[in-house]
Amino acid sequence: MKRLRPGATAVLWQQLRRAALAVSVLLGVGSAVAAPAPASTDAVQCPPAAQMPEPQALQQLMRDARDRGLLWRLEKNGRTSWLYGTIHASRLEWMIPGPTVMKALRDSDALALEINMLDGQVMAELLDAMRARPDAPPLPAPLAQRLEALKHAECAAAELDALRPDAQVISIVALSARRQGLDVAYGVDVTLASAAAAMQKPVIGLESVQTQMQQVISDDPMQVQETVASALDQLESHKAGTQLTQLAQIWADGRLNLLTRYADWCDCLNTAKERRDFERVVYGRNAGIALAIAAQIDSGKTLFAGVGALHMIGPQGLPTLLAAQGFRVERVPFEPAR
Repeated sequence: MKRLRPGATAVLWQQLRRAALAVSVLLGVGSAVAAPAPASTDAVQCPPAAQMPEPQALQQLMRDARDRGLLWRLEKNGRTSWLYGTIHASRLEWMIPGPTVMKALRDSDALALEINMLDGQVMAELLDAMRARPDAPPLPAPLAQRLEALKHAECAAAELDALRPDAQVISIVALSARRQGLDVAYGVDVTLASAAAAMQKPVIGLESVQTQMQQVISDDPMQVQETVASALDQLESHKAGTQLTQLAQIWADGRLNLLTRYADWCDCLNTAKERRDFERVVYGRNAGIALAIAAQIDSGKTLFAGVGALHMIGPQGLPTLLAAQGFRVERVPFEPAR
């Protein structure tokens, strides 16, 4: 990335923070975010809030950026497009894409993401979908108490109270990633969106907010209770933090073989319900995403498509589905870290 002009770092950070608010759905597939919390609340030590790097530090991040994640070349009808497996909560030192990824974005006509997180209307729709319904029955008291305790422990801002209970607990999962040094403000797809805007490239949403949110929030009180209870179990046992850290490091190392074996190590697909939920939230969306990518390319665009890395794995993963639609799909190797 080229050297930023004076004042551009502040603009970049505003874009990153605004876009982070629009990232939705489960970590590794998407995330919902609360506003920054104070440094500490009572006896709880809160993790540091994401901060805009100083100009010199940001320039150093750009110089040191290396390729991470998973990139495929898509070829059809003499045109080359790109498919990139992203991570939605990242470390500061990972937030700037490496040279191969940035060149692929520069060489493309448009950037496609799960949702267009720089579109104000899309963000408004997302926040509206997450907002609590006044006619919804409250959680049972024991579950509500556990949720409040976790919100306090993770230093959630008061804005979280305005969300549906299932959206609240998903947001807490995102907030908990900060204790492992991961933050949605540093998410790679967020940075890609900001970079595309700086290059004056259009950002295209591959899914609607409704498509994403109907997979993770519900109007069924029993389904809401199940979602909240399951997520709280993961958070209280600290499994969520371990899973997020493992997934992020595997993504950073580009270890597709380990990512493909996600079910073997995540300790998160142990019950029939957990497996059904994963099938619905990940594989259940892949066919629609693949069709949307193909439609954009078939319309004449060269596309850089960034989608959560878990959408890439297995026989129902996007590389396989796009190959079935006539694309020549080839994994792009990255230079090893020096």
